[in-house]
Amino acid sequence: MPADDTGECYDAVVLAGGRGRRLGGADKPMVSVGGMSLLDRALQACGGAGRTIVVGPHRATVRPVRHVQESPVHGGPLAALAAGASWVCAPFVVVLAADLPFVRQETVAELLRQAAGSGTEGAVMLETQGRDNPLFAAYRTAAVRRGLALALARHGVLTGLPIRVLTHSLALRYVPDVGGVSIDCDTWEVVALARAILKTNAG
Repeated sequence: MPADDTGECYDAVVLAGGRGRRLGGADKPMVSVGGMSLLDRALQACGGAGRTIVVGPHRATVRPVRHVQESPVHGGPLAALAAGASWVCAPFVVVLAADLPFVRQETVAELLRQAAGSGTEGAVMLETQGRDNPLFAAYRTAAVRRGLALALARHGVLTGLPIRVLTHSLALRYVPDVGGVSIDCDTWEVVALARAILKTNAG
């Protein structure tokens, strides 16, 4: 099983469902930013994963992945994570939303390093405003499975539940954003900004 430079073996779950409402219904993971789809940018960042599971409709990707779908479709992030996590075999799982234009392999490696710390069950990226993003994180797989089982026992279903139902039960570290990597493309204005930044950096 491949490992990142921290020595930790991991799989990856990339959440690529959703309806793209704030983008007027566009297929957000396939929006091109810097000459690459947002989905492929996420896949590039977790290129060291042993297995990569993409939760959402089947799409062409820059490298082979396993496509799965939560049931029911559009069941929300917790149901999507559960669908992806069922295929995870490694001791750690990197979870990424497919709308992160600046996610990098170095960021994933830092999340894994923090998640592997003593007494820690995961590491979550902090956005520039200080809010944590549970869909930009690395977790111990056993902790995710335990948290999902607990949520299912308490609520009966995972459909429609927020991801924080899971993360509130975990011992987490929070990783400060360095260089704006936490920006997500929720609106066309942010997409335009990300395109401009990447174009400038490429130049």
